[in-house]
Amino acid sequence: MKYQAKKKALILLADGTIFYGKSVGDKDGTAFGEVCFNTGMTGYQEIFTDPSYFGQLMVTTNAHIGNYGTNVDEVESETIKIAGLICRNFSYEYSRPLADASLKEFLDKNDLFAISDVDTRALVSYIRDNGAMNAVISTEVDNIPELKKQLEKVPSMEGLELASKVSTKEPYFYGDASAPVKIAALDIGIKKNILRNLEKRGAYIKVFPYNATFAEMSDWNPDAYFISNGPGDPEPLSEAIQVAKEIIKTDKPLFGICLGHQVIALANGVSTYKMHNGHRGINHPILNLLTGKGEITSQNHGFAINREETEANQDLEITHVHLNDQTVAGIRMKNKDVFSVQYHPEASPGPHDADYLFDDFFKLIEKTSMQSTEV
Repeated sequence: MKYQAKKKALILLADGTIFYGKSVGDKDGTAFGEVCFNTGMTGYQEIFTDPSYFGQLMVTTNAHIGNYGTNVDEVESETIKIAGLICRNFSYEYSRPLADASLKEFLDKNDLFAISDVDTRALVSYIRDNGAMNAVISTEVDNIPELKKQLEKVPSMEGLELASKVSTKEPYFYGDASAPVKIAALDIGIKKNILRNLEKRGAYIKVFPYNATFAEMSDWNPDAYFISNGPGDPEPLSEAIQVAKEIIKTDKPLFGICLGHQVIALANGVSTYKMHNGHRGINHPILNLLTGKGEITSQNHGFAINREETEANQDLEITHVHLNDQTVAGIRMKNKDVFSVQYHPEASPGPHDADYLFDDFFKLIEKTSMQSTEV
């Protein structure tokens, strides 16, 4: 193992607090974004390529990052989506036989700036107490006044529309055209493993851009609709909210995940809010109120839907709650085949407690198909 030259680096938070570390590699760099943390012990490649993390500086709480390398098949989008990486110990070498490149090579290929040797326990503790906020990571440790000026110009995540930054520009197809089920998916930051889960259950999917109209989606005559995960504040997504309203009128099944869950809530008149920290990790406990069973889930969101408004809405039922803070983790419409969750049943490498939700979706599609045949 050769010696790695590292330049001094820092993390400057919006409130002026500074943490120090070193750059991963010998290059200068600077990156801006909202600083947040993920508590997962594994799955860093999924995290880095998840479109829902677009614009965020990711703090990984696991002490070692990079030790099992990267694999070209283990990505959730074509490129890295986080704005920058902050970790404790960065592994330049890897030992997994299935890996085809080191994490350093993967970061360099995607031109991502990362810093290591940071006291991530102290940093995460600070974020927990003071909330997620904008920050900058940089090797310009002697230029703090200028970094502060630049940081002040970075927009807050609250009110920020980011789906347009990660959505497909043109519609595309995924799966086997001869599959028995057709699903129209609205891409506001969709992960590849969602498409894989839909395909393996017998779906042919047409993926539409974030600003697609209901007319464009319905012209394909799908059997059901899906609204994906994604980054940013859900409330500015007026086009997606309108599409959700139109889909609900059709009486065809609709399933939403994460940002899609929030869009469906907004389409039903339930507001959303920015959380103090958000939920990001692969061990979040959920209670399924319909079955009484607990689930361990993967989560990644900084916004949530208003629980009081959901409980007061005559058309909605809360199906899942987060056991740590009692936030709404799942809803369904009482008289429609519409449901959504705030977490990720498609999580890879896991956990897989919630992948039954895809099965539930296909049961609704089958039921709707049988009813239309009878008519």
